Amino acid sequence: MFNWLSVVAGIFYVILGITVIIYKFFVIYLEANVAYPLGFLLILYGAFRIIRAIFRIRQDKNEE
Repeated sequence: MFNWLSVVAGIFYVILGITVIIYKFFVIYLEANVAYPLGFLLILYGAFRIIRAIFRIRQDKNEE
């Protein structure tokens, strides 16, 4: 169950990163030189969570 929750959280991080890049808003309005790196980092972290969760799901299925 935790692995599937990690996939969902990763998807939300990717969506949040895209939103930060497009609207340049994260709690406060951001300048472009802050919004782009922050959005990129959020997208990278979301992708990392998704990949790690998928790897663990596959590993758990192989153990069964």
